[in-house]
Amino acid sequence: MRRRLALALTVLLVTGAVAGGWWWTRVEAQRDTAARVALGTYVDGWRARDLSNVPFAQEGAAADFAAAVEGLRNAPVTVQEGELDRSGDTAESSLDVSWTLPGGVAWTYTTPVRLVEREGRWLVTGPGDGSPWHPDLAAGATMRLERTPAARADLLDRDGKPLMPEGTVYRIELDPVKADAADAATLEEVTGVTGGSVVDALAQRTKDSSQAPIPVITYRAADYEARRARLDAITGVLATKGTQPLGPTRAFGQPLLGTVGEVTAEMVQESDGRYLPGDVAGRSGLQAQYDEQLGGTPGESVVSSAGPTLFTTRPEAGTDVRTTLDPRVQKAAESALADADLAVPGALVAVDVPSGQVLAVANSPSSGFDRALTGHYPPGSTFKVASTYAYLTKDVTTPDAVVPCPTTTTVDGRSFHNYAGESIPGRVPFSQDFAHSCNTAFISLSQELATTDLRDAATALGIGAGWGDTLGVDGAFDGSIPETRKGTDQAAAVIGQGRDEVSPLSLAVMSASIARGTYVPPVLVRGGDGGPRPSALDGRAVGQIRSMMSDVVTSGTATVMRSTPGGPVRGKTGTADHGVDEEPYTWFTGYQGDVAFAVLVEEGTSGGETAAPVAKDFLTALARR
Repeated sequence: MRRRLALALTVLLVTGAVAGGWWWTRVEAQRDTAARVALGTYVDGWRARDLSNVPFAQEGAAADFAAAVEGLRNAPVTVQEGELDRSGDTAESSLDVSWTLPGGVAWTYTTPVRLVEREGRWLVTGPGDGSPWHPDLAAGATMRLERTPAARADLLDRDGKPLMPEGTVYRIELDPVKADAADAATLEEVTGVTGGSVVDALAQRTKDSSQAPIPVITYRAADYEARRARLDAITGVLATKGTQPLGPTRAFGQPLLGTVGEVTAEMVQESDGRYLPGDVAGRSGLQAQYDEQLGGTPGESVVSSAGPTLFTTRPEAGTDVRTTLDPRVQKAAESALADADLAVPGALVAVDVPSGQVLAVANSPSSGFDRALTGHYPPGSTFKVASTYAYLTKDVTTPDAVVPCPTTTTVDGRSFHNYAGESIPGRVPFSQDFAHSCNTAFISLSQELATTDLRDAATALGIGAGWGDTLGVDGAFDGSIPETRKGTDQAAAVIGQGRDEVSPLSLAVMSASIARGTYVPPVLVRGGDGGPRPSALDGRAVGQIRSMMSDVVTSGTATVMRSTPGGPVRGKTGTADHGVDEEPYTWFTGYQGDVAFAVLVEEGTSGGETAAPVAKDFLTALARR
């Protein structure tokens, strides 16, 4: 009996011990789980940069975190927790934190995490001293980003010299605390900025209670000095002296080269973190297109409000962008456009014949878009160079063949005429038709071509040849000469009308191809290769076209080019109709020695009367430099 009782007691004690151990294990597992849940909530809050839902042991911790990281702007953060080690009512872990700073810079570190259990609830608690947000951050301190600009590289000319070296500028701003609406309006008047823009900006600053200065305009030193007295008289005007890349004149190389200045709010928003307010970057043209290369990589630092730098990277200087522009040729081109005193837009582009390198890109006005490289225009009779190449290579005619030049000719019921109703009487050789730009003669031969012949001839000379994507300039237009349709479409196409489109550069490339005897794709921004290979042209046809382009100057539509300094000029005029009752686009393209060129004036009388004189002034200026 006693043995049975002892056995029963033993079983009862063992069972109780097992049950108690199981209960204890379950409770401890539940505590582990609760601690991990609290840690997970903390990690999720970090990732969202919002700890308002995190159970903290200290009041105000979430607000302290928000203040601490506000200076990191909108930098995204990724967080990974380490293993959780719990002992009784305390637990420890760590966070592997990785911030992506502006420009894609990674800042990583590990910071410890402590948790405590109070009344059955796990809470995140701070370290004994310091901050939980970074191991080297003092308690209550905040973090902020600081940027060290990288040295900006240069746009270089064909000889490796800067096209826009650093120059002195004055950045004009308005202090919204000191100025009123009348001051803002006066500043608009003095600077010539858009009316109402500064007044509206001041009103917005006042509404937002912002004391940030209002950027207005940036002046070169000479321009600032000319306005200094009037600016000084306006309450609240700030003039900050600085430097930025500047061409020799405000118009030099514009809009191709572009400008450098403080980034706009829109640029910051669209930059995916590359730009911060106050950064200086390319605002337009090549300066903007190649800003990442020119601007380099700024240094990024995270600084504590308590003093120490928590993280830093060194700035990496930008690298130069080499162009083929020749300042001497560029200045001659701009001088010719300026001296023409055009009341309408114009452009002049020049190409080095041996290499295909673009020597000058001039636009008038120098603001707006780069019509010299990106414009889409009907070429008018300048396209007769390509039409003639098609006629000669397809054995449609020869320079000596008689091709009459009547006042009008009709194709499928549509009447075509010559400029100003002109005609050439008698038995007219085709070479004379070319020199005098006889539309009716060219149209009379048009239906003998296949529908792809004009496109093929144009492509062989460089129009529509695909170099728009390799020139190195966004939006460059190499021309478009579609396959034609028999009848009026083909008739219009041979005289550069209908669906034909070119840019001034594409016409200069065509002239350079004739001058060289081969086609070479043009280059403006140099790459690392050895340059494009030439494509051979029909030598007999090229020689005959050269002779006819000479006749254009000596006895044809461009006699104004006779005796141009620098040697004989060969060229072709063009007058392109567009729209109803609008003055035509006027053209002159050709070459002299090793310089091929094209001139466009958007409204004029004719290519010979309006565009050719600009070309003569250009070549004259070039010969004298």
